[in-house]
Amino acid sequence: MKWVDNHKGVFNVEVVAVSSIHTQDPYLDKFFALVNALDEHMFPVRIGDMRIMENNLENELKSSISALNSSQLEPVVRFLHLLLDKLILLVVRPPVIAGQIVNLGQASFEAMASITNRLHKNLEGNDQHGRNSLLASYIYYVFRLPNTHPNSPSPGPGGLGGSVHYATMARSAVRPASLNLNRSRSLSNSNPDISGTPTSPDDEVRSIIGSKGLDRSNSWVNTGGPKAAPWGSNPSPSAESTQAMDRSCNRMSSHTETSSFLQTLTGRLPTKKLFHEELALQWVVCSGSVRESALQQAWFFFELMVKSMVHHLYFNDKLDAPRKSRFPERFMDDIAALVSTIASDIFSRFQKDTEMVERLNTSLAFFLNDLLSIMDRGFVFSLIKTCYKQVSSKLYSLPNPSVLVSLRLDFLRIICSHEHYVTLNLPCSLLTPPASPSPSVSSATSQSSGFSTNVQDQKIANMFELSVPFRQQHYLAGLVLTELAVILDPDAEGLFGLHRKVINMVHNLLSSHDSDPRYSDPQIKARVAMLYLPLIGIIMETVPQLYDFTETHNQRGRPICIAPDDYESESGSMISQTVAMAIAGTSVPQLTRPGSFLLTSTSGRQHTTFSAESSRSLLICLLWVLKNADETVLQKWFTDLSVLQLNRLLDLLYLCVSCFEYKVIERMNSLTFKKSKDMRAKLEEAILGSIGARQEMVRRSRGQLERSPSGSAFGSQENLRWRKDMTHWRQNTEKLDKSRAEIEHEALIDGNLATEANLIILDTLEIVVQTVSVTESKESILGGVLKVLLHSMACNQSAVYLQHCFATQRALVSKFPELLFEEETEQCADLCLRLLRHCSSSISTIRSHASASLYLLMRQNFEIGNNFARVKMQVTMSLSSLVGTSQNFNEEFLRRSLKTILTYAEEDLELRETTFPDQVQDLVFNLHMILSDTVKMKEHQEDPEMLIDLMYRIAKGYQTSPDLRLTWLQNMAGKHSERSNHAEAAQCLVHSAALVAEYLSMLEDRKYLPVGCVTFQNISSNVLEESAVSDDVVSPDEEGICSGKYFTESGLVGLLEQAAASFSMAGMYEAVNEVYKVLIPIHEANRDAKKLSTIHGKLQEAFSKIVHQDGKRMFGTYFRVGFYGTKFGDLDEQEFVYKEPAITKLAEISHRLEGFYGERFGEDVVEVIKDSNPVDKCKLDPNKAYIQITYVEPYFDTYEMKDRITYFDKNYNLRRFMYCTPFTLDGRAHGELHEQFKRKTILTTSHAFPYIKTRVNVTHKEEIILTPIEVAIEDMQKKTQELAFATHQDPADPKMLQMVLQGSVGTTVNQGPLEVAQVFLSEIPSDPKLFRHHNKLRLCFKDFTKRCEDALRKNKSLIGPDQKEYQRELERNYHRLKEALQPLINRKIPQLYKAVLPVTCHRDSFSRMSLRKMDL
Repeated sequence: MKWVDNHKGVFNVEVVAVSSIHTQDPYLDKFFALVNALDEHMFPVRIGDMRIMENNLENELKSSISALNSSQLEPVVRFLHLLLDKLILLVVRPPVIAGQIVNLGQASFEAMASITNRLHKNLEGNDQHGRNSLLASYIYYVFRLPNTHPNSPSPGPGGLGGSVHYATMARSAVRPASLNLNRSRSLSNSNPDISGTPTSPDDEVRSIIGSKGLDRSNSWVNTGGPKAAPWGSNPSPSAESTQAMDRSCNRMSSHTETSSFLQTLTGRLPTKKLFHEELALQWVVCSGSVRESALQQAWFFFELMVKSMVHHLYFNDKLDAPRKSRFPERFMDDIAALVSTIASDIFSRFQKDTEMVERLNTSLAFFLNDLLSIMDRGFVFSLIKTCYKQVSSKLYSLPNPSVLVSLRLDFLRIICSHEHYVTLNLPCSLLTPPASPSPSVSSATSQSSGFSTNVQDQKIANMFELSVPFRQQHYLAGLVLTELAVILDPDAEGLFGLHRKVINMVHNLLSSHDSDPRYSDPQIKARVAMLYLPLIGIIMETVPQLYDFTETHNQRGRPICIAPDDYESESGSMISQTVAMAIAGTSVPQLTRPGSFLLTSTSGRQHTTFSAESSRSLLICLLWVLKNADETVLQKWFTDLSVLQLNRLLDLLYLCVSCFEYKVIERMNSLTFKKSKDMRAKLEEAILGSIGARQEMVRRSRGQLERSPSGSAFGSQENLRWRKDMTHWRQNTEKLDKSRAEIEHEALIDGNLATEANLIILDTLEIVVQTVSVTESKESILGGVLKVLLHSMACNQSAVYLQHCFATQRALVSKFPELLFEEETEQCADLCLRLLRHCSSSISTIRSHASASLYLLMRQNFEIGNNFARVKMQVTMSLSSLVGTSQNFNEEFLRRSLKTILTYAEEDLELRETTFPDQVQDLVFNLHMILSDTVKMKEHQEDPEMLIDLMYRIAKGYQTSPDLRLTWLQNMAGKHSERSNHAEAAQCLVHSAALVAEYLSMLEDRKYLPVGCVTFQNISSNVLEESAVSDDVVSPDEEGICSGKYFTESGLVGLLEQAAASFSMAGMYEAVNEVYKVLIPIHEANRDAKKLSTIHGKLQEAFSKIVHQDGKRMFGTYFRVGFYGTKFGDLDEQEFVYKEPAITKLAEISHRLEGFYGERFGEDVVEVIKDSNPVDKCKLDPNKAYIQITYVEPYFDTYEMKDRITYFDKNYNLRRFMYCTPFTLDGRAHGELHEQFKRKTILTTSHAFPYIKTRVNVTHKEEIILTPIEVAIEDMQKKTQELAFATHQDPADPKMLQMVLQGSVGTTVNQGPLEVAQVFLSEIPSDPKLFRHHNKLRLCFKDFTKRCEDALRKNKSLIGPDQKEYQRELERNYHRLKEALQPLINRKIPQLYKAVLPVTCHRDSFSRMSLRKMDL
């Protein structure tokens, strides 16, 4: 053999051992070898080169346990189950070495704490509660008590489950009786008086039921067994730990007592300790880093302890034993000490180590939750109270308690998730100690026996308040509801962020109860609902803080039945402050008011309003309780409530209606695909209650209004509702990725929820009505009930709900007719409107119910007073209002409903002989007329002028029905305001005020009120049409006439104030002054200084604007529009004057009208006539539609001009307009000067502008033909006026002046002044009729030359040095013009200076009537 390269290595070989037996870690290897040696009793032990003798075994074993922390992580993970098993074995079965018991419990506990902490830090795979998956799987699948292996003797009295002797730290199963009397510490912090010795199997239940001790001021009283001596006072947690340490030392001294039982050989003891007891003891006595490690992984030790306890009970046949005798008192002491110290840790470190504290808090809660299943429940409740006390004491010193309260909420939420939560609250026990307790001892039987107690009468108030008896009896529910009350309190500073969390906790609890099959029976569900009755009161207190869902429905918001100030005056508040403070741990230092949790000021509302989602969840909880609670209990409670409280409840129900309304419009907008008609019809059918699962949900067994036990708002359908991804209030961005099936399913669920919620509200209203119908204060409550009912009718509802709703409404009207017809008259009008709206429904069932309700409403009204004027008036007004405002209103279906009503009247045998059928027929005929106009209105929905014309015509038809005319005038005002026609809106309001004044003056004679509409003619000359002078005017004192809110003094004032505001927006400040002239006497008569001050302030503002905006205001521009052609229908050959916004050009209105009618008739059909000449219809194409549009100006006679001085005067109350058309005799529009004629057309309209509509018919037309010389005179007068204006303008405008001068004296001006003079003044006319015109033109030129001279002089004073040459040129031109005109101007006509001629039959040429052609 030869070595390569002088023995140099070429490659290396490394052997890696793969073994599931050998750890390959020296520390683990040593530990397992020593433990094995103990089991096998083989000494000495060889570990590598080291030999360990028996006398050195104890030290080596302890050092190997402590050295486990140094081992590598990988082998620890691989051998984790074995490692933990061996450590637990050392705890449970301490070894005997050299005749001595070696206590390795503490060392093993420390090693376990260290190992679990290492795994947590270095391994991934923790769940949401921070539990390592490897450790969790060990507890769940591997861990068993060492004495429960399959080859162990079977559990029972004869096996290991029998009586055993405990080694070193084990405890005696029987304790000396003297210890019960001489103990210096109590079982727990919160129940010092519990007897230590169980005396009966149901001692636990008795102690809970008979106790008084969940309040700090009382102690628990054991009603079951003999009295035990008290155990003394509670020491601090640190004292408990010290005592546990002392007890541990005392128990260590028991070696000498038990040595006679020990084996003398080294090995295991035949007797074993109980792991959970040893674990609890070691945890209590540990300190320093070990304790810190244990706290970090508290969940692991808690779950080990619980599993050990369960195994112990099972393998020792103790599951059927009384809970109080299952575990020894020493162990319970250790648990109490452990819980107390851990709670103390949580509440002292929550600000430093948030993540760890959250895990520790969760672990503790789950531990207590588990203990409720296996330990004495009274004891566990005392542990819960211990935790609450610690929070309570800490909260007082915290500036911001929200973090701590949040931890407490998590703690409570986990405890309340116990499977027997409902039974733990003793839902069927009374609020006083019962005759016999419920025999609930095991988990198997506790659920069924929990509902076995008979219900007895008890004080209703205690059931609906968080009273001391309620919280003692229903402990966990009391804690939950008190948390809710404290956090929702508006004065609880710093807790606002927890609203959603606490509401969700209650919401989740209720949804779990509802879906739990154990509580499906209605009677059981009623008992469960009883646990939450105080929730109604709590939510009633939060009404001002709830999100206002009604704002999206209408602008008025919800009608708050009680003003915020009234809350303070409420004496019997729902939740008393002392009660809320008394329960353990709920004391928040800020809550110091003696009254209640009520919000007393509206200012706080802005800062504490709940979110929409939180409010919705809270209202769902309310509806669940109202649905499932016992009706008789609710009825008794409603009887005890004050009027204010009942109104608050109704306000809450009103809000619920808006909250759970089915938002069909929003849903359709959010869809990413367009549904076919078939699909939409199917979906609508499902939602509206004719197919699908909703029938199960809303089926009622008691006639039409009974609620069905199976109709669950949270049942099988509703399970999906709580899934976040199925709720319809998710953000819009999330909706985009939904499939069609998901959206349909979501729509179905929303429809179900909306129906169910409204049916619950309806049932509650029924109970309220039954309750208050016998009381004195029923009127105010019934008014509130009616409000809620009407509001629900106004919202989107399903067919199923509406049928029940109409039935309830009919019953209410039948039972309390005076409510509608005498007190709530506005609600009667509202009811008519709602019924009419549903009469036009596309679903026949709804139509038939609405028709029946409307007919019975009329019948009821007729029977009361032998006419139904009020309902008749209000139905007509409602239809008018519906027509004016509703967009999706179906006229055909409404006609069918009206026919149904007519049929009812004809077939009503009882009233056949009365006038009732005839009156119904008259009403229905009137309604049909309105509907006909409605059809036309719909056709012209896009034509604002035609729409207003139709509304005007309908209002005109109601000239003798003041209420209806007022309704339509207000509809018109609304339409004008939408289009920013403020002047027209103001006119509508002035007409309304004049109408009201006319009827008020008939009703009452007050000097300060306006004397009918005559008072308003200064505002507008049109208002005289509101005069009530015709023969068929109704009397205002007749029933049902002028009954609206506007036919009062305050109504009149309101209308006038609105009119003034509209005039102000229109810039017509002079009209504002005229309106206030009517208002001021009314306020003076009422001595209302405040309003007078406001009015005079507004007047000052108006007059200031007149001054500042002088010359800058622009009102309307007017156009004459003529329609020609049969396609226009009623408009054919009609002429109107249109009022358009200021500075509207002819091209703009022409484009608008041509575009609008082009869309309607076709672009090739509509033609605009470009000129202003008279239209000969014979020459037009009959298949076309012609529009002629001409700009017109206001026209005033000379005598009018003295009154129309300002710009406002010249643009207000306009009835006459003029436009000019140039022409020649041969048909051309323009010609030479001597042949140029002009036609002036003067139009007179039926009403003065501004009016209640923007276009007014032309009623009169006249034409004036001007001869060429008259045209010249007009032109020269116009030029002369321009020169005068430019000359005297202040401040002077040189550019304007020069421009006018250039046009007057410039040499290049075609048809300028010189040419005019040469044409008409060169010769004296042969026709004597023209003499005066000739002379007038001559004088015009004389004046013209004088003005030119003034203008030149003015211009000379304004120009600079650079324009002197230009000035000289203008002067030269002027002198030339003057020289040329001189002979023409100075030539006089001799005949004009002769003696005055006798008057001939001809009119002189100066008369306006000369050459005038009249035309209508």
